[in-house]
This record gives sequence, C-alpha cells and structure tokens, in this order.
Amino acid sequence: MIGHQAQKLEELVASSSSAVKATSKKTRFIAITSGKGGVGKSTISSNLAYALSQKGLNVGIFDADIGLANLDVMFNVKIKKNILHVLKGEATVSDILIPITRNLILIPGESGDEILKYSDLALFERFMEEAKILDKLDVMIIDTGAGIGEHIQMFLNAADDVIVVTVPDPAAITDAYATIKTIATLRDDVSMIMNQVKNEKEAVGVFEKIKKVAGSNIKTNLNLQLIGKINADIKVSSSVKQRALFCVQYPASQPARDIEAIVMKILKKLERNVLVSSNESGLSGLFKRLIQHF
Repeated sequence: MIGHQAQKLEELVASSSSAVKATSKKTRFIAITSGKGGVGKSTISSNLAYALSQKGLNVGIFDADIGLANLDVMFNVKIKKNILHVLKGEATVSDILIPITRNLILIPGESGDEILKYSDLALFERFMEEAKILDKLDVMIIDTGAGIGEHIQMFLNAADDVIVVTVPDPAAITDAYATIKTIATLRDDVSMIMNQVKNEKEAVGVFEKIKKVAGSNIKTNLNLQLIGKINADIKVSSSVKQRALFCVQYPASQPARDIEAIVMKILKKLERNVLVSSNESGLSGLFKRLIQHF
C-alpha cells in the first residue's frame, strides 16, 4: 500500500514539475543536524537563517524537529499549526507560515516519518500548488532532529548541503562521528560547525581528529570540511533566555562574527550554484526531493 502510494505521489510530483516555469528561482536546501541534542543546533540554524536574510536573500527556515521544536522560542513567536495540518486539510500553507523579518519565513514542520504518512492525494496536490508561494526562496535551512533516525536521513538525503554541529565534548564528538558515518552512506560531502569552542585553534584541532578517524574508518572519498566555528560566549545563552537571536542582540560579539564568516562561505556556494536544479524551488521543491526517498 505504501509503495503504491509513493508511486502515485511520484507521478503527481513529476506532472507538477513539468509545469514549473523556467524562470523559477533555484532554492538551496541546507540541512543542519547533530549527533545529540544540546549542542546548539537550533540556535545556530536560527541565527544563520537570520544572517542570510540580512544579505538580501529570501530565506525559509523549516523546523523538521517538531517533537522538540524550539525555533518558535528562538524567534519568540507562537506556532499554532504546522505542515501536518496542511496535509490533513486543516490549514493552508499560508496559514502556517510565520514571517520573522522581511526576507525570513519560519515554516513549522513535522518529523519526516509523519509528514509523508498521508493518503489523500488531492490534499497533497493542493499542498504542492499552495507551496508555490515559497518558490522564490533563495535558501531553505532545514533544522532536523538530533541523531540518525530514518526520517532525519530523508532530509539529509534531500538537502544540497549537510552541516553537522558539535561541541568539543567527548560524548558529543562521538555522536557527531556516528552521525557523519551514517551520512557517508547517503552522500560524499559533509560540513561541520564546531560550536562552543575557545578559539579557532581548538575548533580546527577537534575537527582534524574527527576527520582523521573518519578517513581511516569510513571511506576515502568522503569530503569532510570545517565550514566554521562559534566561540563559547555567555552572550549566546543570555540571548536564548531572552528569546532573541545573539546576532541581533550582540552584533559585535565574536559568535555573531563567526556566523557572518559561515554566511560568507555559504554565499560563495550559492554563487557557484552547485548541485541545484531549477525545478526544485521552495517548499514544493523540498517535497519533490523527499518523495524520491520515500
């Protein structure tokens, strides 16, 4: 039944893809994940999304960890309904979108194994049509759950870029390595952000140890890169308690400058437009990819 359903969805997606105009914008999907909770993944996701939007990009941030959703806390907004309500016909896509700033939209999601467990193809078709309002997104940040569950792997597989967040703690490093090992079965490229480090030297040191172990035990063609680090700073936890973004509250802080450095690297990738297809835009584009892995 599920296989038959997936085939029907794929046919629907294929038909809607052919109708996409050649002028549609290419959205880059960036999944941010971690081996364990509590390493600052959502804090980084929200600040990164905001910083990208301040560069004039249209940015969406998709909360794919609704069971432990805290992006509403990060942005100090209230979430009433999410994507699952849309797929059940209980809300429209417009109903669930939460504007954060002029160029930034929060998309309340559901865990991957839930959002694809629906049977009404007519509702899905309506969802895909409504989702086109987000086709102008330049970037979609996907804040996944922690760990390596099957539904998380779906998002990691669908993304253009996967960033693993960890802290310089032995347990967190072990979990991050386990996550990288699983991601390596899906793709050859993984980036890392070292969070809560003392300085650049510590970030590079921890990363090089992980890379060395990965190189010896995973596979030689794994391209593991350090995309950036975030310094440990009391201002970060202080801003979280105030339900504010640290790059807004403390724009001159080292963590804010660290986010800026990561943003610049992402912008360079956007300029090169690597691995992005023109018919995969916005929220509908993400679902087209997810269906392929269903």
